[in-house]
Amino acid sequence: MKISLTTEGLLDRRRFNAWRNQTRQEMREGAVRAMRSVGREMVDDVRRDMRAGFKVRKAAFLRSMRVKVYDRQRTRFPALYIGSKIPWLGIHEQGGVIGRRMLIPLLPQHQRIGRKAFRRVIDNLMRSGNAFFIERNGKTILMAENIRENDRALARFKRGERLRSGQKRLRRGQEIPVAVLVDRVRLRRRFDIESTVRRKLPRLARAIQREFNR
Repeated sequence: MKISLTTEGLLDRRRFNAWRNQTRQEMREGAVRAMRSVGREMVDDVRRDMRAGFKVRKAAFLRSMRVKVYDRQRTRFPALYIGSKIPWLGIHEQGGVIGRRMLIPLLPQHQRIGRKAFRRVIDNLMRSGNAFFIERNGKTILMAENIRENDRALARFKRGERLRSGQKRLRRGQEIPVAVLVDRVRLRRRFDIESTVRRKLPRLARAIQREFNR
């Protein structure tokens, strides 16, 4: 007696492989959609933490924290990335100590000066010979005289001195504190990107599951 067997549907190896590949691709595309959707929520939460921790005003600083889904390699599951292009931001997430001598600008509260702009101020003061250090209350402070030649370079530092001293007008030749020299700087932890992202992981898992159940 002869028995003839035929395979149909998913029992057919070719159909099964095609179904498996299609299903895998659909699941992968669903995961990508979920990652992009929830990833935007994650990065918004991280930016709120950054805004609270740094008291920043520049939108570009917050926009540096971005979300990206890596999904170009079709043979691998997609990956969700949340991070910033600013290289020194990591130390503010973990906290730490910078152990080298540095000049810290003495500016009014909530006012900032960029690294390059501060370097230009110091260079101008050094070239004019109008920069010297003094010891005050155990601190080494860089001072400069209030002379016409350095009006532009000292503008924001004179504003800080008026606020500190309560003087409405500074005298010509008056010594203006510019920066304090320190041996090390201890930076506290300002925000926690890992915890913020982890709080959203259940939301991401549910979003991926909904995509799979479609």
